[in-house]
Amino acid sequence: MPERCCDPVPLNTVLIPYDDIRALRTALAGDSANTRTVVIPTSVPPLQLVRSGAHLFGRAFFFSEPGGLEFGGLGATWRTVASGPGRFSILEDEFAAASLPRGVRAAVGFSFSEDGPKSDLWEGFGAAEVCVPEVAISTSVGGGYELRVTVAGGQSADNILSVLSDLAEPGRLRPPEPGNHTVEARPSTLDWQREVDDAVDAIRSGVVHKVVLSRSVVVKSEVPVPPFDLVHHLGTGHRGCYIFGWQVGDAVFLGATPELLLAKRGRSIVSNPLAGSARRGVSDEADQGIGAELMASTKDRSEHAFVVDDIRDRLGAITDELVAPSEPSVLRTAAVQHLSTRIHGTLSDGVSLYDVAASIYPTAAVGGSPRQQAQVFIDKVERLDRGWYTGGIGWTDAGGDGTLALGLRCGLVRANEAHVFAGNGIVAESDAERELLETRLKLRPMLNLLSAT
Repeated sequence: MPERCCDPVPLNTVLIPYDDIRALRTALAGDSANTRTVVIPTSVPPLQLVRSGAHLFGRAFFFSEPGGLEFGGLGATWRTVASGPGRFSILEDEFAAASLPRGVRAAVGFSFSEDGPKSDLWEGFGAAEVCVPEVAISTSVGGGYELRVTVAGGQSADNILSVLSDLAEPGRLRPPEPGNHTVEARPSTLDWQREVDDAVDAIRSGVVHKVVLSRSVVVKSEVPVPPFDLVHHLGTGHRGCYIFGWQVGDAVFLGATPELLLAKRGRSIVSNPLAGSARRGVSDEADQGIGAELMASTKDRSEHAFVVDDIRDRLGAITDELVAPSEPSVLRTAAVQHLSTRIHGTLSDGVSLYDVAASIYPTAAVGGSPRQQAQVFIDKVERLDRGWYTGGIGWTDAGGDGTLALGLRCGLVRANEAHVFAGNGIVAESDAERELLETRLKLRPMLNLLSAT
């Protein structure tokens, strides 16, 4: 349950107008054995809600799609966790069995490993989770925003509405403060380059065709910045990306990822794998030249093909129709250009969002090819616990629609310490020094945000 604020909020600073609180209180009066939900229009953006109230709740969530839906939530009216090879089907079964009210949207997140994170760094983050917030604001169908309060069966709405009435507008956005920072690579850059060399040797000997290797950088700052302020800054600087933040206790997993794992609307499915990367240019002309080199790169085209072919084959088994362009395009983000292929399809009857996730994840963009051999190599060689990095994060609803993005260009922030992650797909033509430089490009947006001087 959230903590109740001690002092009343001045009238001119309340986040949720008192008229709205009264309307919610009337609609949710009394008790019920069933879970209840009430929706009203609001002018409060989802991230404002989360910035205002995340410190009062053990759990908070934000997710936005490029130019589309925004969804922010506080608390947990209902949640379930699952691990192991059947984690997605367990989530689906338990979400369906919960018989939640129509229209309820839930946050979804999961780790790279089907067994979940292994280190204390990721304490509280399970192998897979679905969570229905107590309070949520999301983009409404007709435009604008809607505020939803969901109360579990047998519970009174009084406490959550009291907390809502005490929420103040969040303070001014804080940029990363000038100050001293320490930055440490884990593993060391030399050790990571050795991992790349080992991977190239394994690929050339036929053990595996492609493998993705990850590394992290730890940033320690004198002054912590509220994590959901960082989420806002990522959103303004990376408008073409999926922006996310998932809070568990005092830790927030956050980032701005360009890669869509899957989006399901009815029977329509979209997946947008990215693989093969290059730097941005200093001008449009330079960008186009670098992009042309990326399109012509045998190494990058090979890396990209492994990912697309694998997803296309797996989706082919669960779709009635599937369209995948024969040539990739170039997708430009703030710091990196990627080879991109947008795959569209029509799912076969009865195929759920969870079925699709179980089929295509982990993609060759985050694991490797063949899948099992790449996973064995990663478990043997990689020196970090990825946790939710390269996992999935997004939303689903009771109707079976949803969006899941891959957890990339991201970090785990706790107080004044942040662990930032990046990785590359390694193929036979890979060079360890060039791969290291590529990870630095991918780390740059988060590092620039965290280590302002």
